[in-house]
Amino acid sequence: MSLAVGNPAPSFEAKDQNGNIIKLSDFKGRKVVLYFYPKDATPGCTAQACNLRDNYDTLQKAGFIVLGVSSDSEKSHLKFIEKQNLPFPLIADEDLKVHEAYGTWVEKSMYGRKYMGTARTTFVIDEEGVLTEIIEKVDTKNHTNQILK
Repeated sequence: MSLAVGNPAPSFEAKDQNGNIIKLSDFKGRKVVLYFYPKDATPGCTAQACNLRDNYDTLQKAGFIVLGVSSDSEKSHLKFIEKQNLPFPLIADEDLKVHEAYGTWVEKSMYGRKYMGTARTTFVIDEEGVLTEIIEKVDTKNHTNQILK
């Protein structure tokens, strides 16, 4: 299933870095930035997370909740949050259910080798749970500007 702007955002239930259950329905009435990234503590993912961290107040003033998603474990997420001082939760999608719902678990290729991994994608969801933007060409160092444009 391919998602498009105007579609309802797929609902999900998954654990964050502290083992708390996060449900998309918990944020009804709020705008959500749901960003999928490949791996904790890698250069591009760190740049993206830190850009969102550094602009978190601006995003909150614009009414956004920020949620990061990767296939890393709760423990990995907790270390990443502590090291980078991230003010938002990271969802540990180890069973790939959230990735599959959003179509972000894809075949990738590096040096001719094919493998499955996360397509770095951000979904902007409105207060009614509708996708208002899908950012597939993420600029990790200027991601907040892409969201707020």
